[in-house]
Amino acid sequence: STLNVSGHPVLAHKLSVLRSDQTSPAEFRRVLREITFYLGYEATSKLDTKTVEISTPMTTTTGQKLSSKVALIPIMRAGLGMVEPMLELLPNSDVYHIGMYRASGSLLPIQYYNKLPRDKSADVAYVLDPMIATSGTICAVVNILKKWGAAKIHVIAVLASEAGLAKLRGDHPDVDVTVTHIDKILDEQGMISPGLGDAGNRLYKTPTIDQDDDEKLLSPTKRKRTMSK
Repeated sequence: STLNVSGHPVLAHKLSVLRSDQTSPAEFRRVLREITFYLGYEATSKLDTKTVEISTPMTTTTGQKLSSKVALIPIMRAGLGMVEPMLELLPNSDVYHIGMYRASGSLLPIQYYNKLPRDKSADVAYVLDPMIATSGTICAVVNILKKWGAAKIHVIAVLASEAGLAKLRGDHPDVDVTVTHIDKILDEQGMISPGLGDAGNRLYKTPTIDQDDDEKLLSPTKRKRTMSK
């Protein structure tokens, strides 16, 4: 597997904009798209191609055509903000959404949505999530994709914690990772510091709610019980 930490000064500048608590949701969405596009450009550098014959206004020649079957796997919610720039790079990709949330207290990942088709897989699956914090969610999604049959898996994230990245690479040494930067601190709540906060909330201007309430909203049994009170 490969770990690519971008050292590009333009991405370093854009990351500072993304981190700032003065950045509006609209600006946050725009900068996340820009960072994702450039990370995706780097992450796709080893996709397979095949030689094809093409005609130019002057003559005929040969060129290269992407031959890998690619799937984009955004982890909802925050991964949704990374889909469009990846589709600009790879417009023929399939997009399959997986929804995960972290259980209160334990931080264990719980799946609430999965649209992977049973009848087909991919040569390369790009997992999209702005942050690799504890990596529990990412590892769970990687396990799902391996069972699904993805031949190769590549995680694209803006930020990773040292601990989360180490766990991901330890549990899945065959998975490639591309990030902008690695932060050293991961707190007891599973948040990266200095980080950039809750990416999903910042993308969509969602008010911060208690994690127990968040779990009730996502769990059908708890939602019914809550609504009946």
